[in-house]
Amino acid sequence: MSNHGGGPNRSDEPTTFGLQPPQPAAPYPGNPYAQPQPEPAQADPRPQGLPTQAVPEEPRDPGAGRLVAGRYRLLAKLGHGGMGTVWRAKDETVDREVAVKEPRVPDHLPEREQANAYERMRREARAAARLDHPAVVNVYDVAVVDGRPWIVMELVQGRSLGDVLREGTLGTREAARIGLQVLGALEAAHAAGILHRDVKPDNVLLGRYDRVVLTDFGIAQIEGETSLTDTGGFVGSPEYVAPERVLGRRPGPASDLWSLGVVLYAATEGVSPFRRTNTPATLQSVLNSVPAAPASARGPLADAINRLLDKDPARRPAAAEVRRLLEEAARPPQQTQPVQLTAPGELAVPGTKGVRLGRGTLLGIGAAVVAAAVVAYVVVADPFAGPLPDGWTKRPEKALGATLAVPAKYHVSRPEKDDTDKNWVTYTDWSGSISVGLRLARKSEDSLHQIKDSAAAEMYADNGDFKDRGAYALDMPKGPKTDPQQSTYQGRPAAENTVTYPTDDSRNPLPRELRIFYYKDSAGNMYKLMISYPGKGDFTERGREVARTAIDNLGIDKL
Repeated sequence: MSNHGGGPNRSDEPTTFGLQPPQPAAPYPGNPYAQPQPEPAQADPRPQGLPTQAVPEEPRDPGAGRLVAGRYRLLAKLGHGGMGTVWRAKDETVDREVAVKEPRVPDHLPEREQANAYERMRREARAAARLDHPAVVNVYDVAVVDGRPWIVMELVQGRSLGDVLREGTLGTREAARIGLQVLGALEAAHAAGILHRDVKPDNVLLGRYDRVVLTDFGIAQIEGETSLTDTGGFVGSPEYVAPERVLGRRPGPASDLWSLGVVLYAATEGVSPFRRTNTPATLQSVLNSVPAAPASARGPLADAINRLLDKDPARRPAAAEVRRLLEEAARPPQQTQPVQLTAPGELAVPGTKGVRLGRGTLLGIGAAVVAAAVVAYVVVADPFAGPLPDGWTKRPEKALGATLAVPAKYHVSRPEKDDTDKNWVTYTDWSGSISVGLRLARKSEDSLHQIKDSAAAEMYADNGDFKDRGAYALDMPKGPKTDPQQSTYQGRPAAENTVTYPTDDSRNPLPRELRIFYYKDSAGNMYKLMISYPGKGDFTERGREVARTAIDNLGIDKL
C-alpha cells in the first residue's frame, strides 16, 4: 500500500466525502448550544486559519507541490502524528490557504485496523463539520484519494497550548480565558451529541486575535454511531483521560470536563498531575492519586480545577458552573477607587458626597479616628504603597534595606546561612522563564573600589562587560546589545539598561533580555535590580511587564 507522499498521482480525483450526517437523536442537555439555532443568512465571516504551530518551512518537503483531489496544492509540512501529517496547502479553486491532514497508516497494520483508522478520520471530519462554534476548527472538505480520506480544514495561524507550556506556565487570568473558549467548544460538541475524548494541550491551538481553537476530533464519540475498537491500544492520552473511561464505563460530558481540569492544572502549575513514567502507572495514578492542590492558580480557577478533578463524575460541576468560575477568574481586577486629596486642614469623609471637615473639627475627633486619618494620608503620599497589579505582593528584604514588588507566586532563592554573600536575592516564576533579582554592592565592603561614582557611571562600566565580571551568571556571551538610559529614582539620579543577547549554547541559543535598574543611595551603596526573561516568544511581553512593575515599585530605605 503506497503512502502517496511523493509527486502527483493520476488516481487523484476531485471526489469529496459527504459532510451531512443525520442529526443526533438525543443531544447532551445542559448548555445554551443545545437550543435550536437559526440558519445563518450568509457565510461565516470568521478569520481563516489551522491547527498547529507555524513551524519554519523546509524548502523541499517530500511531497510538497503535489496536487490533491485536483485542487489542493501541498506547500509545506506543519506537523505530523501517528496517523497523519498536516500540510499547509493552497486551495487553487478558491485561492486560499488551508490545512490538509494526510492519512498515514502503517502498511503492516491488518486491513481491518487500516479501515478503522480511515473511518476514524471520516468521523473526525463529521464531528467537527457539524459544529458551529468559533473555538472549533472549521472543516471544509474531505477529499477521498485511493479510498483514503484527506481532511481539508481552515489554517489557524498560531501554535498549540502544548508548545506554549513547554516554555513556561500561564497566569491565572490567561489560563481562565483559554479554558472558557475550550469549554465553549465542548458545550457545542456536547449539545450536538459529540464527546471529544482527547482534550489536551496539544489539541488546543492559540491563534491570532486571541482566538482559541479545539482540534482533533479523531477519537470523538458521536451519539448514535457504532463505536470503533482498537486492538491492543488505549484510545486517548492517558494522563488526560477521566477515571471512568479507564474503568471502561460509559463516558459522558463530565469526562471531557475532567480533561479540561487536567489541562488547566498543567497550564498554571507547569506539571501534569497524573503523568508517570509509563502508561500503566499513569492510568493507575488517574484512578488513585490525589494531585497536590494548585499552588499558582488562585481563587475561582483553583476551585474549578479542584472540583473538575473529582474522581466521581457525578460530583463534578456542570458546564454552567465551570463557566461561572472561569469567567470570575478571567475578569480583570477592579480599579482601586482614587482618593481625592482636599485642601490643607480638610479631610474628606468616606461615604459622603462633598462633606469636608475643617481644621477645628479635626481637633475634636477621637485619637483613633485621627490615627486612621494619618494612616490614610501616608498611603496616599507614599508612591510605593499604591495598589499593585492583581497577583503581586511586596517582599521586604531587611538585609538589603529594600522592598521588592514581585508576582506573589514567584519562589525565592537567597544565600544559605553559611554563605558569606548576603547581598542578593532572586525571585523566579516556577517555569524558570522570568526572574527578578536584587543585588547590593555595599560601600563598606568595596575594598577594590569597584563601585562607580554614580548610577550612570556604574551602568556604563557594566556596558559590554557582563560576562567577564561574572556578576549576572546568565550564560551570556560577550558583546551583548544594550540600551543604556539615565533615569531618576525619588528625585535622585539613577540609570537603566536593557541588554539583549543569545544564550551561550552552541546547539540551541535562545534570545534573552535583561532589564537592569541602577541606584546609588546616600551612603554610597549601589543597588542593581535585574529582571531576566525570554527575548522572543509568548513570555517576552510578560517579562517586560514584570520589569516595568518591579522597577516602578522598588522601595529602598536610604535615599
